[in-house]
Amino acid sequence: MARVISDSCVACGACESTCPVGAISMGDGKFEIDADACIDCGACEGGCPVGAIAEG
Repeated sequence: MARVISDSCVACGACESTCPVGAISMGDGKFEIDADACIDCGACEGGCPVGAIAEG
């Protein structure tokens, strides 16, 4: 299952550069993960400074 970014996201962009498949992009006020592209590797979760990313 793909990771999800919660409303705790501060839109810093740290997660975007950690995604090996480019599944993260800026959405409406926060970053979003494309569930179809996400390979559930967890790299973004470790790169988020505010802990806004978790398993969906």
